[in-house]
Amino acid sequence: MYKKILTLSLFLLFAGYGCVAGGSDVDRTIQAQGQMIIQNQQKISDLQSDLDILRGQLEETKYQLNQTIERQKMILQQMTNGTGFSTTPSAETQEESSDSTSSTDTAPSSSSSSSLSEWSTSGDDKADYNFVMQYINDDKQVDDVIAAFNKYLKAYPKTNYRANVNYWLGQLYYKKGNKDDASSYYATVVKNFPSSPKAADSLYKVGLILLDKGDKKNAKTVFQQVVNKYPKDKKTVELANKKIASL
Repeated sequence: MYKKILTLSLFLLFAGYGCVAGGSDVDRTIQAQGQMIIQNQQKISDLQSDLDILRGQLEETKYQLNQTIERQKMILQQMTNGTGFSTTPSAETQEESSDSTSSTDTAPSSSSSSSLSEWSTSGDDKADYNFVMQYINDDKQVDDVIAAFNKYLKAYPKTNYRANVNYWLGQLYYKKGNKDDASSYYATVVKNFPSSPKAADSLYKVGLILLDKGDKKNAKTVFQQVVNKYPKDKKTVELANKKIASL
């Protein structure tokens, strides 16, 4: 009888110990799972942030691609119809369409040189603008294009293409990595030609340059100005809003 009681006591003791040990293991398992859930949530949050940034970059790329496609469509239409710009278009109409010009609008013989470095103005601001624009995407002649556009502005101080020329000078200097000069030309478009189709994008580019320099506060202010001043330019406003949301 004594042996039975001792055996039963030992059984109960070890059973109780097993329950305690088992409970401790469960607690540790729950804690480990909780930590894993928190870590996974942080990873998901980080991935979402990265995704938002990538979406913004994709929207910028799509915007630039759409601009290129529209320019190509207009060039093709001009070549098909054999039409160009009117001799004396209004400032706003000319600014909207002049970026899509091609070499189909030829310059007079005095500016028909095949080399941009040897080019000189002819007296026809439209033809000269079209001539220089032929080289706008030639990375090997960026400096020559800049020099030509500066020569153009001196020759035609009252041309209706001033907004476009300043915008493209901003683009060219930005391509060269000279962001201060680029910002200056973009600011000229915004200040002197606020109704130009290039104004919204110019102001947006000023914000990008500030962001590149790490000035997030002023960059956000500029992006907000894009939204407030140019609500009709939906694509640029959308890009600006994405930048604001990321700051």
